[in-house]
Amino acid sequence: MNVMFSLNNTIVPPHNMNSTEVRHNSLPVLHVRGSYYEVGYNVGRTFCGLIKTLLDTHPSLNKVYIPLYNTNNGREIYDKTYQTVMKYYPQYIREMEGMSDGAGVPFYKLFLLHLDDILPVCVGKMNQTNGCHGCSTVCLNEEHAEMIGHTEDALKEVLNNIYIVKAHITESQPEEIFTAFCYAGLLPGYAMGFNNHGLIYSINIIGAKHLGKGKLPRAFVARALLTASSLETVEDILRCKGCGIGDAMSVNLTFLNQQGDRLFHNIEVSPTFPISDESALSVMTISPGEVMFHANKFLRLQIPELEGDMKDSSTARHETMKKHTIINNKCVLNLLGDTTHKKYDIFRSVENVWTVAVGIFDCLARTWSIYLDNPKLSDPIAVLPLDY
Repeated sequence: MNVMFSLNNTIVPPHNMNSTEVRHNSLPVLHVRGSYYEVGYNVGRTFCGLIKTLLDTHPSLNKVYIPLYNTNNGREIYDKTYQTVMKYYPQYIREMEGMSDGAGVPFYKLFLLHLDDILPVCVGKMNQTNGCHGCSTVCLNEEHAEMIGHTEDALKEVLNNIYIVKAHITESQPEEIFTAFCYAGLLPGYAMGFNNHGLIYSINIIGAKHLGKGKLPRAFVARALLTASSLETVEDILRCKGCGIGDAMSVNLTFLNQQGDRLFHNIEVSPTFPISDESALSVMTISPGEVMFHANKFLRLQIPELEGDMKDSSTARHETMKKHTIINNKCVLNLLGDTTHKKYDIFRSVENVWTVAVGIFDCLARTWSIYLDNPKLSDPIAVLPLDY
């Protein structure tokens, strides 16, 4: 097992400011190799402070998920979902157990974070603390600009409780090798990242109205995407045959080393309605000369959605995008750094939702640039090569 940890200098907030309201100029990176449990353990051991901070301050976990977990109905949903994940992805349960042991935090709290809104929706008490958190993604496919740009938006408590994991899991066949942007306490894959097969992708959550009790939470499905070696593999993972996904998302992706013209894809995936044992999918291809923008609502799947801030915010961000002409890298940065809307900016630093990072995957330069502040006004904190 080989573990290396690096940390850039951190800006210490003034004494009169909450640390969750200051963007730290710091992005830890962990290089780790071993079994699923060993990788999880070393992630937990290395980032135990960030994980404990997020668990202690996360409003949805403490005000909604844990109280519901302590009810008979909530515990039944938790147990049924846990059994499903154990059936399909026991290796990721081992990874989470390692993280739990390494960080010294209860496993059930980590699992509740991965359940996300499945618990409150399935017990009929939709989580109102999540507000309008979500992400915005643009795919630009021009002759001199092939890129995926992505804002990672979350509850403000997530701010600064983030890190990069560069993992090599030797237990799997074939072995898993990937780099992923992670929220503290969550498995890799739920935000943005890439793997040794050339897959580059980002995730946008979507608020489907009817979620699947005992289905696979999207956080585990997204983790499985880090193993994908082809578009067909991606689609197979997202279909979740025999079970179906528990909550909705869209995936924006390309394969860096594909033959022929550059092709990007956006895949909307959701529990079916009525609920069935296979996910609903809609695949869109972004060909040369095209641009695609996706936020946190269905653009193609005819699936009922939750009404509220997340859907309204997504509609507003799509309207903002129409004001931009996207032809190059600078245009992408200007779009993802847009703060012109009176309520729903694309780059957010207000109320309970903040853009905690912006990622730019440049397929021509073969780099992943990560910004911790508005990309229109700042330099990236890190520029990582996309090659293995």
